[in-house]
Amino acid sequence: MVAADTAWIITATALVLFMTLPGLALFYGGLVRSRNVLSVFMHCYAIACLMSVLWFAAGYSIAFGEGSSGLWGGTGKFFLAGVTADSLSGTLPEVLFFAFQMTFAIITPALIVGAYVERVNFAFVLLFSGLWMLLCYAPVVHWIWGGGILSDGGIFGATGVRDFAGGIVVHQTAGIAALILAVMLGRRRDATKPPHNPGYVMIGAAMLWVGWFGFNGGSQLAADGGAAMALTVTHISAATASLTWALWEKIKYGKASLVGLVTGTIAGLASITPASGFVGPVEALIIGAVAGVMCQEAVNMVRNKLKIDDTLDVFAVHGVGGIFGTLMIAVFAGLRPDTNPIDASWTAQLGALVIVGLFTVVATLAIATLAKALVGIRVDAEAETTGLDLAQHGERAYDFTS
Repeated sequence: MVAADTAWIITATALVLFMTLPGLALFYGGLVRSRNVLSVFMHCYAIACLMSVLWFAAGYSIAFGEGSSGLWGGTGKFFLAGVTADSLSGTLPEVLFFAFQMTFAIITPALIVGAYVERVNFAFVLLFSGLWMLLCYAPVVHWIWGGGILSDGGIFGATGVRDFAGGIVVHQTAGIAALILAVMLGRRRDATKPPHNPGYVMIGAAMLWVGWFGFNGGSQLAADGGAAMALTVTHISAATASLTWALWEKIKYGKASLVGLVTGTIAGLASITPASGFVGPVEALIIGAVAGVMCQEAVNMVRNKLKIDDTLDVFAVHGVGGIFGTLMIAVFAGLRPDTNPIDASWTAQLGALVIVGLFTVVATLAIATLAKALVGIRVDAEAETTGLDLAQHGERAYDFTS
């Protein structure tokens, strides 16, 4: 065990949990109408609790167990069997590696919340999220990070897919699942209302930005120069994408909004995530600059051309950003082989995106269909009009009579 590495990953674990609670909760909560803000907080908080228990029970073993098939890790580490305070994973206590990866298992299904806010049945949220984490997310983790079929020595040969902190594992899977659920649910009865509290959105985005240092920097799993570079390029990409999103918004609509600026931040963070361990500051600047415009155009495509009510733009920002960043690893591997050597291939990057994308579509459809049949997916018209805060949870965020 290396004490410095352990101390850094303890810090990174706290930072990644901070991304969901309260960062993502505030970011999403500010974007919905006032009658639904508590439901968003409830979704994020309950998902964090449920995923923690399920990751301990089975998710960690599925993702990082020692199964020999390459498809899943088996049952050997269910309920952390055999893991003690002295067990090691590299230079870290294994129980700390478990906890760090648990925070990823929390935020990935929590990201999907943005697709179904303001109209979803709470029981569906819990049932779908739990099954999806175990049956979709955890196997993909094993394929890429757990020594499975897409990692080095797998189906792509010696050089497997490169996904440093989750462009495929987190953002592509969550983005595709979000799009599917948005289509299954259908549009809200009134999808024209603006965010009720842009201030919440900015505060949440700022918390996500800070937490992302643990997300990407912690994925180095060491307190070294690689972690420092991952943190630095993360910041540069986020800052650049914020500016290009705002500039593109100003050019197109005549005004740059606060919500747009901070959504650009998230686009830059999602896009640099898979590449953050493999690129330098100049590449991060390029990735962020493109992401701010590209993800904004993806929002327009999904909302206005495809007419899909992915309410808080999960696919356009996270899905598109994660896919883009994954491909940029191969781009920069070819453009700067001497000054920035990256051991990556187009075959592995594209192949993994296709395989994981198809698997996510099939798994999400199957899980959502089952959950819908068991508990229902959408609230009735009266509950949607009243708001989920009161209809589903018996509470109001704001008392305007006092």
